[in-house]
Amino acid sequence: MPETAPPAVEVRNLVKVFHLRRARGARRRSVKSLVAVDHVSFSVGQGRSLAVVGESGSGKTTLARMVVGLERPTSGEIAVGGRERRSTRVGSRERRHRAREVQIVFQDPYSSLDPRQTVGRCIEEMLRLHFDADRAGRLTRVAELLDQVGLDERHAPAYPRALSGGQRQRVAIARALACEPRVLICDEAVASLDVSIQAQVLNLLSDIRDRIGVSYLFISHDLAVVRQVSDEILVMKNGRVVEHGPTDRVLDEPADTYTKLLLSAIPRPGWHPVAESDPQPVAT
Repeated sequence: MPETAPPAVEVRNLVKVFHLRRARGARRRSVKSLVAVDHVSFSVGQGRSLAVVGESGSGKTTLARMVVGLERPTSGEIAVGGRERRSTRVGSRERRHRAREVQIVFQDPYSSLDPRQTVGRCIEEMLRLHFDADRAGRLTRVAELLDQVGLDERHAPAYPRALSGGQRQRVAIARALACEPRVLICDEAVASLDVSIQAQVLNLLSDIRDRIGVSYLFISHDLAVVRQVSDEILVMKNGRVVEHGPTDRVLDEPADTYTKLLLSAIPRPGWHPVAESDPQPVAT
């Protein structure tokens, strides 16, 4: 990729404030403000991968939802491929254009797939919406996408309920890739899968990045799974960035106390939950 190419996605001073209304009496209401994302900035180069990590409530999913367009920022800027995204309401044409730029794969593949649609039909629908091709061309592309995620044409007539969790997640990835996005956001995309299936999906994501050059924004609370798919890590706590750097450096030589606490919570040989929180020796 040329050095002058703009980042696949760039976020500058992004802020998201939720205003929560609480009833007081029959007529009065008070408003409580919650800062979910607090002046976060980062960029992801084309063909690169950034993992955003932190515990539940750290703001990482809200951040992902703003990048994909499911939440409107309170302030700050988002640019995809050098193209600025307005935070004002946009029309259907602009929404389709943005969908071509950024796609997201959610944690639960079953809830994100239409149970009334076959695998082939749900992928073909994305192709029909975004590309000018006849049905024969769409079906050929469906077969290519299924092959790309390790499935085959035999899965096309199946319904989501007939597939395993790993297979459903592969379908969700294929559907997202059908738009040929610059950026693919994986929001806890392997968290609900068994460990062995997690490894298969992570290997799949790495292979896809190598083949087609898509950029990843990988949202996770699990530091044990991000080393395989990320070039950089951004650590969030209470909506703010506490550490950001190359994956190996952050995981092997963390600078922030919070990052060290996250790493200490990863089970490993000899690990004991009490020992991690209590400096006193634990009887065994």
